[in-house]
Amino acid sequence: MDLLQVAHLKKYFATQKAVDDISFTISEGQIFGLLGPNGAGKTTLIRMITGIFYPDAGTITLDGKLFDPVSDIGKIGYMPEERGLYKKMKIGEQALYLAQLKGLKKKDAIESLKTWFEKLEMESWWNKKVEDLSKGMQQKLQFVITVLHQPRLIILDEPFSGLDPVNSTLIKDEIFNLARNGSTVIFSTHRMEQVEEICDHIILVNKGQKLLDGTVHGIKQAFKEHLYKITFAAAPPQDTAPDLFEVKQTTADTLVIQKHPDVNNNQVLAHFLNRGDAIESFNEILPSLNDIFIRKVEGTPLARRFQTLQD
Repeated sequence: MDLLQVAHLKKYFATQKAVDDISFTISEGQIFGLLGPNGAGKTTLIRMITGIFYPDAGTITLDGKLFDPVSDIGKIGYMPEERGLYKKMKIGEQALYLAQLKGLKKKDAIESLKTWFEKLEMESWWNKKVEDLSKGMQQKLQFVITVLHQPRLIILDEPFSGLDPVNSTLIKDEIFNLARNGSTVIFSTHRMEQVEEICDHIILVNKGQKLLDGTVHGIKQAFKEHLYKITFAAAPPQDTAPDLFEVKQTTADTLVIQKHPDVNNNQVLAHFLNRGDAIESFNEILPSLNDIFIRKVEGTPLARRFQTLQD
């Protein structure tokens, strides 16, 4: 079931086309990546989806009905990139206050906060002030405030900013749990390697326009260039097989090759095995989302970037 549909959305500021005719659909329970560099239009899109901005054109449909910012905002949890916490206020009081603003009764809010504080190892923070927290600790607090009212749609803008690896993993696990329990998550970032780890589906935007839309696996398959890394037990063979592949790189024990599209993997393997070469591994090198974005924006062939793809 589709939870959110964005159709032909446009938002202009003077002569700048911040969002220029973007459409996409997000299914219920999906972790959806909104990718793009700084200034791509991601934040403007989010602000329209949350009702902060009104679109100049296009429609937003939430849960099968046209989005109404007044009545539907309770279904959304939004964690902005910029921190919006009261620095002098105690953490427990602030979280409780914001929970009640989102419609939770005081008793339910306290129960929910206790649960989340325990999950994220924040039990001792209740009487601390926000100004006494590190950047990462503030990020954890903002995450809790975003999700504690059990929103249908959760929007996270750079949620891992300031978090160390341990806490990043903690938040990542909770994002997976929220999706498994029926919440839909929009994860906005310019860090594309993070999206590869957690997202089912992505769109890639740049200069207000949508460049890509699909599953992470599907997009990688669509942009692959038949590059393979072969590791040998000894030095790799020096001869080539131009009817099967081209050698792109040779090291002490590996070859990086680009096979012809009409050649299958078994033919390449047979070439080496028939020679008596001892192969230890044979792996396809798929492009990262970052490499695909560079190709879309700059027109750089991925085959020229095989060194990066191996990293």
